This record gives sequence, C-alpha cells and structure tokens, in this order.
Amino acid sequence: MKDKKTEKQKYALITGGSRGIGRAVCIQLAKDLDYKLLINYNSNKAAAEETLKLVEEAGGSGELMQFNVVDSKAVNTTIESWLEDNNNAIIEVLVNNAGITKDGLFMWMPKEDWTQVIDTSLNGFYNVTNAIIQKLLVNKYGRIINMVSVSGLKGTPGQTNYSAAKGAVIGATKALAQEVAKRNVTVNAVAPGFIKSDMTAELDEKELKKMIPANRFGNPEEVAHTVSFLASNKSSYITGEVININGGIYS
Repeated sequence: MKDKKTEKQKYALITGGSRGIGRAVCIQLAKDLDYKLLINYNSNKAAAEETLKLVEEAGGSGELMQFNVVDSKAVNTTIESWLEDNNNAIIEVLVNNAGITKDGLFMWMPKEDWTQVIDTSLNGFYNVTNAIIQKLLVNKYGRIINMVSVSGLKGTPGQTNYSAAKGAVIGATKALAQEVAKRNVTVNAVAPGFIKSDMTAELDEKELKKMIPANRFGNPEEVAHTVSFLASNKSSYITGEVININGGIYS
C-alpha cells in the first residue's frame, strides 16, 4: 500500500491563480516544489492560460481548473469530477488566494458590495477547503495557506467589508489549524500589505508609501516566496500562524 501511495501524482491547487499574487505563487511553486499545479480561475481564461505558460517556462507543469469559489456546488462538482478522472492524483497543497475588493465608506456601502466581498474571501475559503479537507486528513499530510491582508489585522478605512472578510479568515485559520494538526496538516495565513497588482493599480502609491516604513509597495514575488515555504515540508512545525508581508505597517 505504501508503494502505491508514493506513486500518486501530487498537486497544489491555487484559487484565483490567473493574475497578481496568485500568478506569482503559481510560478514560485513551480520553481521550488515538485507539485503539478491546478490553476483556478473564475472568468479570465486568457490570463489563466498565460499563468500556465509562465509556470511551464519556469520548469513546472499544471492545468487550468475553472470555478467560482462562491458557488459551492460548482466547487464540489469540479473537484470531485477531477479527482475521479485523476484517481492516481492527490491534492496536498491548497492556497486560498481568490478575493475581491468593493471599497467604499460603510455608511454608503450597498448590501451587495458587503455580500460579494464576504462571499468570495470567507465563503470561498469554506467552499474550497471543505471540498478537500477530508482527503488531506485521510492522507495524513497537507498544507493550507490562506491569503488574508493587513486589512484583516488592523482594519482599513473604506474597506470595512474586506477587513471583516479577511479578519474572519484569520480566525478560521487559527481554529482549523488546531483541529487538523495531529494529522500533519498545517493551516497558515499570509497577510500582505500594499502589493503591486491589479487590485492596487488605482491606489496613489506615491502618497501611500509615506505610511509604509519600507517606503515602497511590495512585489507579488515577495509574497510568493513565503507561500512557497509554507507549502513545503520545511514548515511542518508552523501552523495557525499569520505571517505579515507589509513593509512594516502596523496599527
């Protein structure tokens, strides 16, 4: 039985892997670890294909996996169907990276802006993690890395919805870590500050960097290196942790 287990092809699933931090994580995992990648995307297939191309150029391999993390039925159907078609495969690493922002002052925030942000970050975490957690526990090995934010730790004005969603994922990270640690499954969170990406493209970098001790925005690759370490077996005694990558911003 042990020989059969070692023969299984090991995969890492990255939600929201088509752009920004998600893309950088995919490329870094391809460089550092011996996993085939499942690059999840919601609607932008062209961007996901570009990520896959960059992964292959980095010496890795993978495939695209389309679903909206908000849609629990689609998540379960897609993952179950994929596992049935790839019965010699096992997903060992999950990076919950998918997230959106709908910024605005809370007093004027429409209900849909609140709901969509919570649904994507928090319920998306539940939908995807819940779809594979039992398999990690049976396998007695796994790495779950949740992308949170400095907003979830200190709160960011104009982002009450996003701060609430990421703060909730931080709490879930710490709780789940304690539930699954005995099975050699770790659960950690990475909390970026201002990182150059599509999500921050419209921000006033010149003005905002004055409040960052490092005096600059971070690069997606700087986040990806930490995710890659947490996805490896080198991080086996780190769990329930939130690692800040923010250039020194604290409340």
